[in-house]
Amino acid sequence: MTPDRARSARWQPLGLPILGAVSTIALWWSATAVFGIRPFFLPAPPDIVAAFRAQPAYLLREAGRTLTETTVGFGIAVLAGLLLSVALTAWRALERATLPVLVALNSVPKVAVAPLLVVWLGFGPRPKIVLVVLICFFPIVVATMAGLTSTPAELGELSRSLSASVWQTYLKIRLPWALPQVFVGLKVAISLAVIGAVVAEISNPSGGLGAVIVLSGMSFDTPLAFAAIVLLALLSTAMFYLVVALERLLVPWARAITG
Repeated sequence: MTPDRARSARWQPLGLPILGAVSTIALWWSATAVFGIRPFFLPAPPDIVAAFRAQPAYLLREAGRTLTETTVGFGIAVLAGLLLSVALTAWRALERATLPVLVALNSVPKVAVAPLLVVWLGFGPRPKIVLVVLICFFPIVVATMAGLTSTPAELGELSRSLSASVWQTYLKIRLPWALPQVFVGLKVAISLAVIGAVVAEISNPSGGLGAVIVLSGMSFDTPLAFAAIVLLALLSTAMFYLVVALERLLVPWARAITG
C-alpha cells in the first residue's frame, strides 16, 4: 500500500462521519433558507445554536440528569441481563419456564408502562431508571444467550477432556466466545436506553432533556426543543461509540474472526 493510500485509510474512519454530519447540516440549513421555513416550524442550525447559547447551564444540567438516569439504568440492565442469561443457558428447564414470560413482558409497549411507573414509584429519577432497565434488559438477554449457546462443539469437547467444571467452562470458554454477541446486545441496548429515559421524562417532566422538550413545546419555543433533541442525539452517539471502544478494547480478536 502506498503512503497516500495508507494515510487515506487512516483518516476515513474519522473523516467520513464528519463529512456526513457536515453535509446533513448544510442540506438542513439550505432547505430552511430556500423554502423560507420559519423557526417556529423548523429552526435552522444557527437558531438552535442561539437557543443553546441563551441557556447553556440549564440545558447542560438537564442533559446531566438524562445521562445519569441512562447510565444507572443501563448498568443495572447489563448486570441483571448477564446474570439471567448465564442462569437460563445453564438450566434448560429454567429457560423453558422463564423465556416465554420475558417475551410477553417485553411485548408490552413501554410508553404504556411509563405513567404506571410514576404511580408506583412516585416522581423523581426512580421511574425513569426503571424504564431504562425495562427497555434495555431484553436485547441484552437475547444477545448474551445467543452467544453462550453458540460455542463450537470442539471447544466443549476440549473442556470435557480437561475435566473442567461447568463454571470453569463458562468463564474460560463460553463467556469469552460469547463476548462479540454480548456487545451486539449492548450496542442495541445503549441506543434504546436514551429513548427509554426520554419517554419516561416526557411522561414525568420533572427533569431531564425530555422535560425540556415538553416544556419548550408548551411555550412554543421550537429552537429550544431542537437544542434538547440535538443534545440527546450527541449523548446517544457518544454512549454508543463508548461501547464500541470498550468492545475493541476487550474483544480485539473478534474482528479478525468475523472480518
